[in-house]
Amino acid sequence: MDALHNHILGAARRWFRKQVAWRRYLHQHPELSFGEFKTTSYLRKTVRSLGLELMPLKMDTGLLAQLKGDRSGPTVAMRTDIDALPIAERTGLRYRSKVEGCMHACGHDMHMAVVLGAAAVLSEMRDKIPGTVRFIFQPAEESPPGGALPLIENGAMDGVSMIFGLHVDPSVPTGKIGLRDGVTMASVIDFDIVIQGRGGHAARPHDAVDAIVTAGEFIQALQTIVAREIDPVSPVAITIGRIEGGGARNVIAESVKLKGTARALSDKTARELPKRIKRTAKAICRARGAKAEVTFFLGYPVLDNHPTANEILRKNFSALFGRGKIVQTPLVLGGEDFARYLQLAPGAMFRLGCRNPKIGAVQPWHSSNFMADEKALVYGTALLCAAALDSLVGDSL
Repeated sequence: MDALHNHILGAARRWFRKQVAWRRYLHQHPELSFGEFKTTSYLRKTVRSLGLELMPLKMDTGLLAQLKGDRSGPTVAMRTDIDALPIAERTGLRYRSKVEGCMHACGHDMHMAVVLGAAAVLSEMRDKIPGTVRFIFQPAEESPPGGALPLIENGAMDGVSMIFGLHVDPSVPTGKIGLRDGVTMASVIDFDIVIQGRGGHAARPHDAVDAIVTAGEFIQALQTIVAREIDPVSPVAITIGRIEGGGARNVIAESVKLKGTARALSDKTARELPKRIKRTAKAICRARGAKAEVTFFLGYPVLDNHPTANEILRKNFSALFGRGKIVQTPLVLGGEDFARYLQLAPGAMFRLGCRNPKIGAVQPWHSSNFMADEKALVYGTALLCAAALDSLVGDSL
């Protein structure tokens, strides 16, 4: 390990206890998408204490900050999400959520602590920064269309030459990271459908148009889109996650509301899905004498990691922690609006291992028992610092 990597690692270890305190406060005070007011206030106070410059932001939640080095140069960015999920925590941790029905069950509290730690370490290294490091604290990753677009509209990516993001991963052991070049996560297309039939008595179905039966036929047909209309080597998933309809056992439902999501690992396939879903809904309803109202919501594009950014992460993690500690991230149909930033500058999101069976940190994301090994903070912080400096100075690191 060279002197600079050694310095970064030493600083990351020195800030670890403070990061744990930041993380535990954030874990105890989770807030849902676009409602992260107290979180934003806490982040603003912390960032100011580190001597960073706050950038103007015409948003109620979220934060943009930057650190200018002693020498002029390009701008590199790192991003963390800040929102939590509507999940009641059941971990039993002494620092568990104090907000009923709300929990950091996807690790965004860890992400914030890592990026704050990177800001702390780099703020002590201004003389070694040939350019600017921008810190993006983004609201509403969990709720498409998400918080990335409004932040971009507020200048988050102005002048950025490269961007890095992270996501803790309970399937990867602490001390390791996951990387994958190219497409890594799926495009997300959310939709609502209202099927309008004609209500009636359960004993006289011939006098009515049953919205529930029509909805059931439509749900089955959606899987035919996946099985028979999409290239089988192009993974796709279409899921109906919520159904609302009916009022009594002896009344034929007049209308049914469905909420669903579609995922694809190809931009081309993603562009085809809305028209196929809408066509299927309209055709089945027409055949049954019903009507369909279909609404699509702006979702997330495919997340496409740039090989150059991944190589920066790869070589710096190996320099910091030794070889043989990088695994290949699998393709997944989950979505991430970090993909929005990657449409504007090369960059990459790495998976930060946080699995530790000894402390019960084995549960998947979005579980009420999700836990993350806090020792992962050092690994993520040191890597982001080294990658940011490397992207600014190139081969001289």
